[in-house]
Amino acid sequence: MNLDLRQYSVRTDLAVESKELAETAHGGPVSGIHEEVEELDGIKITRLDVENEQVSRQIGRLVGHYVTLEVPALRSHDSDLQERVAAAFSKEFIAFLDKIGIGPGATMLIVGLGNWNVTPDALGPLVVENVIVTRHYFELAPDQVAPGYRKVSAVAPGVLGITGIESSEIVQGIVDRTKPDVIIAIDALASRSLERVNTTIQIADIGIHPGSGIGNKRKGLTKEILGVPCIAIGVPTVCYASTIVNNAFDLMKSHFNGENGNTQSNTKQIMGLLTDLSENERLGLVKEILEPLGHDLIVTPKEIDEFIEDIANVIASGLNISLHQAIDKDNVAAHTH
Repeated sequence: MNLDLRQYSVRTDLAVESKELAETAHGGPVSGIHEEVEELDGIKITRLDVENEQVSRQIGRLVGHYVTLEVPALRSHDSDLQERVAAAFSKEFIAFLDKIGIGPGATMLIVGLGNWNVTPDALGPLVVENVIVTRHYFELAPDQVAPGYRKVSAVAPGVLGITGIESSEIVQGIVDRTKPDVIIAIDALASRSLERVNTTIQIADIGIHPGSGIGNKRKGLTKEILGVPCIAIGVPTVCYASTIVNNAFDLMKSHFNGENGNTQSNTKQIMGLLTDLSENERLGLVKEILEPLGHDLIVTPKEIDEFIEDIANVIASGLNISLHQAIDKDNVAAHTH
């Protein structure tokens, strides 16, 4: 059997994971990526700049800026931690806007992508429910708007299967009529790491593609398509079954290597040729077995119902603090529904 591995790749929407995969493949750091890592009180912040087209092709990420917040304890439903994450997110988002040249007076359109009927895909619509929208006040009673608020509108355009219209076409019509300066698009993502599912937030200035988290390649929300800068905010809520099986091989290999008295030769006796395969080759083998049976499922944790509400509130709170200077970051909960 000749296995064509070109059709297989490790499925991830996270820049930090793409960088890790590239470094593993190259056996060391990849040039053309500027990285800053900061740890603060259980929150790991990674700032990545993909600086040129060569490294963009190497890691499979567009040239641009990426910020990732990883919070392993975010699944614990700790309200104090959620407030700290919202504050950290708002600080990073303010710095991100400044870095890409978006000033405090820029008008924003927040787009909550996803299907509100499917829990792992409901992140975008839930964030839209909780952000503070002000555009109608500026339009109807501008003299009554308090200082410190900017013009913000929001929409959850649904998905193609519900509306029959591409999300990008709906957003394009809104952009043409309302003329926002910036679009903030929020969507669920996929991760290659079970540890990052439901614990990670990514900010990027490259736009977003509806359905990318489940492998749908359709017309996206980008500056090239919509004519205005598009910032993407995403949270991995799903993982492919093939990715989970592939990760299980790594965990078993590490476990057997770590056993007292075990050697690599012993591990090879247990796991056979699997120890010699690269990650992409192993993933290709797993997919070759699962896909004809229709079993390469998209998997989400059973706690997703509670988590999706929590993380949507975290992102909405962070956006409210970031976009409106009048919002007191110490009392932001009072401003969300």
